[in-house]
Amino acid sequence: MQDFNMKTITTLLFSLFVLTASAQTQFIQYGRVEYEKKINQHKPLEDDADNVWNAERMKAIPKFVTDIYELKFNSSKSVYKLAKENPDNRYMMWGSKPSESDAIITDLLAGAISSQKDIFENTYLLKDSVRNLEWKISNETREIAGFECRKAVTKICDSVYVVAFYTDQIPVSAGPESFSGLPGLILGLAVPRLYTTWFATKLELIEPTAAQLNPAQKGKKVTRQQMLAELNKGLKDWGKEGARRIWISQL
Repeated sequence: MQDFNMKTITTLLFSLFVLTASAQTQFIQYGRVEYEKKINQHKPLEDDADNVWNAERMKAIPKFVTDIYELKFNSSKSVYKLAKENPDNRYMMWGSKPSESDAIITDLLAGAISSQKDIFENTYLLKDSVRNLEWKISNETREIAGFECRKAVTKICDSVYVVAFYTDQIPVSAGPESFSGLPGLILGLAVPRLYTTWFATKLELIEPTAAQLNPAQKGKKVTRQQMLAELNKGLKDWGKEGARRIWISQL
């Protein structure tokens, strides 16, 4: 009788261990992530801080601006857009002030993207395939919003480095802005040449509705190359500022 009880207890303990381990390895397939987008507005001016105009602007405008964005996702689609603009922000750089109408829809199954972007006086509706970014994954890790994330690096516009941190605990190949292509959700992002970072602050396990994943969009329909060609033509005499604005359009 004693042996039977011991065997029963051992079996129950083993079953409990298996169930616990199984629960710990469950992968998240849907949810809502909040990101804090933070921009250092003074950094582009610091190289020419002796310029009287730049010095005055740095006195009048806060060094950092932050806004809250959200990514709603499931295993087949994601939508990234503004969640809450900071009413205390005073923006200095073009492209810093968020647009409430901008939204980026990524169809993960079809490998397609639909992105509404307000640029100057124009509203573009970019419809194209998801970018085939060449990510280099390293062994460096950091914790973001309670998830262990691995570092990966890529480039846009040939020379602009992008640093991402993704978690394979959420095996959804999506992230803030139009960045994707990693074996997990991107919870941290940095573009050093734009002095901008995006870091997740919380995850809610709320499954988005079909309507939330398909917001209405409008604008001049263009491919990525068509929009880039228009901007290159219009900003060809803008020097460094023109290049920066093109980089922003390619996020």
